Amino acid sequence: MSGLQREQNASAALFERELELTTAEQAVRRLCGHVTEGRNRLGGLLLYSGEAGLGKTALLTEVRRFAAEVCRCTVLFARGSESARSVPFHVVRQLLQPALAPLAPAARQELLSGWYDIAGPALGISPPSGTMQDPQGVRDGIDWLVTQLALKGEPVVLVIDDAHWADAESLSWLTAFTVRLREMPLLVVLAYRPDELPDHTPAFRDLVASRAARPVELRALTPEAVAGLTHAAFGGRPDPAFCREVWAVTAGNPYEAVELIAKAQDRNLKPIEESAPLLRDLGATARGSGLVARLERLGPAVTRFAWAAAVLGTEISPILAANLAGMGPAQAAQCADRLREARILAGAVDLEFVHPLIATAVYSAIPPAARTAMHGQAAWAVAEAGHGSAAASRHLLEVHPDHDSDLVEKLRAAAREHLAVGAPDAARRCLERALHEPPPEEERAAVLYELACTALLTSPSATVNHLRTALGLPHLTDDLRIDATYRLSQAYAHNNQLQEAARVVAEQAERTPPGPGRMRLQAAHFLWRGIQVEEEDSHGRSRQMSELADDLPGRDNSERAMLALRAFDGVIRGEDALAVADRVDRALLDGELAPGMGWTNTEWGFEIPSVLGISCAYTDRLDQAQRLFRGAVRAFEIAGWSGAHLSFAHDFLGLVHRRRGDLCEAERSLREGLRLASRLGPGLPMHWDGFCLLIETLLSRGRVDEAQAIADEHSFHAPYSPAIVLPDAACLAGRLLLARGRTKEAIVELEAAGRRLDERGRNNVLWAPWAFDLADAILPEDPERARALADQAVQHGYRFGTDTAIGESLRRAAAVHEPEEALRRLDQAVTHLRRSPCKFEFAAALVDHGVALRRAGRPAEAADRLREGLDLARECSADGLVTTAQAELDAGAFAKAEPRV
Repeated sequence: MSGLQREQNASAALFERELELTTAEQAVRRLCGHVTEGRNRLGGLLLYSGEAGLGKTALLTEVRRFAAEVCRCTVLFARGSESARSVPFHVVRQLLQPALAPLAPAARQELLSGWYDIAGPALGISPPSGTMQDPQGVRDGIDWLVTQLALKGEPVVLVIDDAHWADAESLSWLTAFTVRLREMPLLVVLAYRPDELPDHTPAFRDLVASRAARPVELRALTPEAVAGLTHAAFGGRPDPAFCREVWAVTAGNPYEAVELIAKAQDRNLKPIEESAPLLRDLGATARGSGLVARLERLGPAVTRFAWAAAVLGTEISPILAANLAGMGPAQAAQCADRLREARILAGAVDLEFVHPLIATAVYSAIPPAARTAMHGQAAWAVAEAGHGSAAASRHLLEVHPDHDSDLVEKLRAAAREHLAVGAPDAARRCLERALHEPPPEEERAAVLYELACTALLTSPSATVNHLRTALGLPHLTDDLRIDATYRLSQAYAHNNQLQEAARVVAEQAERTPPGPGRMRLQAAHFLWRGIQVEEEDSHGRSRQMSELADDLPGRDNSERAMLALRAFDGVIRGEDALAVADRVDRALLDGELAPGMGWTNTEWGFEIPSVLGISCAYTDRLDQAQRLFRGAVRAFEIAGWSGAHLSFAHDFLGLVHRRRGDLCEAERSLREGLRLASRLGPGLPMHWDGFCLLIETLLSRGRVDEAQAIADEHSFHAPYSPAIVLPDAACLAGRLLLARGRTKEAIVELEAAGRRLDERGRNNVLWAPWAFDLADAILPEDPERARALADQAVQHGYRFGTDTAIGESLRRAAAVHEPEEALRRLDQAVTHLRRSPCKFEFAAALVDHGVALRRAGRPAEAADRLREGLDLARECSADGLVTTAQAELDAGAFAKAEPRV
């Protein structure tokens, strides 16, 4: 299409928009490229930036037309709304509901697959389940849907006008989704006002400000372009002075120029120099107070109807507007006609304002008292129309506080609906507004508790404040007090305040009578104390746990939780693994998690099932650990909890693979866990287990440089996490230093780790093998101490008693002993590790034994060990061990050796 043809066919607002339209055409054509033509389909992001009235809407309309009619794309369109910014997923629903509406329910379910129940409520195609949805899971479900639409049909162009007014939930999804645009045939086109970017989504601000985005900035029209508009409207040759005044009055704003020309035509002004002075007063009626005055001249009924439309905002139902304006259908229809004639409203089935500037001016003109009253009426009308509490909540938020307990209940109901669609921030706004009403005193604590729950994962500090306030109020039932205390301890823990977490549950446990509630608080106390790296009186806490838990049969979930925590304590302390396994069995019900203690249960949290799985992983019960953590992944995916919870599940599943010796699978799972965690922001506590396990796995594979790269990426250095990490962070740091040849630094790190662990009786040689690494480091300078350290650690391995712990202890200790003693220990290590499910440790023992046998002049036996170790090391993907075994085989010329009989 030539520039002249486009100018003739496009609306007047597209004057001087050649560059902007060409940019859009090029982006759409890249999207629609075909491999047969030697071009790939390339998606992307196209941004248009401009102040109000510069023609962004007209430009996007032309982009939509070109994409749909010329390039046969599927075009999805939405518009942000100043009045609907508080409605979660408002823009997402506008975009996607038209694509879903023609489909039968079964087809929608098939398209969304497993995401239907998770994202369906946010999309408005299925009712909320009543349970709290994870916002990240909802965003992932929307990702899935948009991806399916883009890959299964024609290329998709997704267009959003007034993106600066998009709701936070839609904008958060869109911002995160843009990183995937190059992966699929999908083009996103956004238009926004640069000075009105929202504060609620800083990531969107960063996106549009980045150098990669490079928005196309719309400018005001030149005098020549405005003259062209005037010529096109009036015909003939308007006086240059008249055209120049149209430009001066409107400052080249396309919307205002078009409106001014239209009003001049309505007044039958002649486009001559003598009419130019009249244009300034006429232009004032297109905006602000002038527009309001023009509206008032249409009469009180029309004004009242316009007010009702402004309060309702977008997609205005004529019936709702009539009810809100207090008039019948016939009068409402007349008022709507008058407003269309005045170019204030447009539309037939649903009404909308001709331009957002008009909507803003009309809404601002409503007297504050009348506006508040109308919002209250609108909330009632929306609820009566069957749209639900969540839809009514945006109006309830605008009503003045008035001690209305019914309004409090409506806001609490709206908050529950918002949580059920994955919009905790919207729920928070409702509950904060409910507190300002305020609620009846007997309900205030409950509202604070609900408010705290909305912020538990996103703002632990806010959760702490709300729950502390709630616990200080009267009218708190015992059950709610216990729940609030448990949640408060979780919030402290998520905020890395483990001592506070332990203290608050201990205080509340003291005032709670014996029973399940008290034991629940005691369990939380032992949990938060037991995972502290710098715990005071670790021995005393362990004795208390032993006295309380060792004889519990596991009759209810409080007892099962206590048994689970005692089992984990036994693992960390390196106690008898058989006793640990017995406690695990009593904490489970027929080998499975008991009802009420599942992964997504909010009463206990995921920590209790996690420590059970970890205990199984370190006591050679890898099949059971794998069942538990695979169950965690499934449970979190089904529930749509694809943020921190799913990240932890992949980390712990990676732990199982690492213990089993499936190093490649462990690495895959751990990288997936870190990928999920990275979406929630950098430097969070949840990263520690993931990257520490990944570093350990890479070291086991012999990939020291990659391990160091992960350490650098995640700032792995002191101070370490205040919570226990798998493996122990300081021990791992020492091992990494040792692997890089920085022996003196490694010794300092390992000495400090050893003192800390020894003082607290944490002697598990698999979780924290500091003694063996330190013995290796000091062997050249102090062989006697090195052997003493290693032998003490072997005793700890025997105390724990698993084949893996004993075999690995013997193998590591052999490295610091004389050859004859080393051979004996390595032979024993191989015997134990052959019975172990941990293949990597077995492979390492075989190779170490083979090396020792070759040096002892026993080539045939050495060859057997090395070949078996080599095969197993390959199976484990332990590249470094493979290299060692192969080098030893090559060096020994074993092919010439006589085979053993």
